[in-house]
Amino acid sequence: MYQNFSIGIIIPCYNEEEGLPIVLKNIPKLVDKVYIVDNQSNDNTAQIAKDFGAIVLKENQKGYGFAYKKGFQNIETDLVVTLDGDGTYPTEEIPKLISILVNDNLDFISACRFPLQNPENMDIISKIGNYILTFTTQILFGYGIKDSQSGMWVFKKDILTKICLESNGMALSEEIKIEILKKKLAFKEVHIPYYQRYGKKKIKKFQDGIKNLLFLFYLKFRK
Repeated sequence: MYQNFSIGIIIPCYNEEEGLPIVLKNIPKLVDKVYIVDNQSNDNTAQIAKDFGAIVLKENQKGYGFAYKKGFQNIETDLVVTLDGDGTYPTEEIPKLISILVNDNLDFISACRFPLQNPENMDIISKIGNYILTFTTQILFGYGIKDSQSGMWVFKKDILTKICLESNGMALSEEIKIEILKKKLAFKEVHIPYYQRYGKKKIKKFQDGIKNLLFLFYLKFRK
């Protein structure tokens, strides 16, 4: 099924010492390498990652996009999985997602959280923000995407040579999906469960939400 492919996971982390042990403990055995991108953590995130045998990459420029770009530059496996270090994304779904990617000959899977299996696992502000950003993506670009902000993806590494990512912040999540669709690469959304996070939230909801919204208009109307 996917035995001929090496599989790597990239997890960007900023102070995720509470959730990271749970995430790493539950990584499926089919995964060959785990890359933790330490984005200026000042807790035990890096040491925890090393204790679990993960490859720790340091990214000193603060930002979700910066962290992912560091991971993309260093990962050496054929297939790439991304998720967060806070326990919100389901590691147990990785084998299924890899299987769909390979068997359906896809380039990119975006794990879709909506409709939420447990509505209590996401606060109302985040629900509204996700709805606005996804609806705006649909209107501006004409794509029927259901979850533009999902941070769990499974894709073939070679697609990274076919797309250009500008965002250094949270907007990279929406940008990578738009780039894949614009390039007409084989894309699919697959529904997943979504869990409550461990540790404190790092996202500045209103600030990041506005930035992501403005970035959508930039992507649409840039020259």
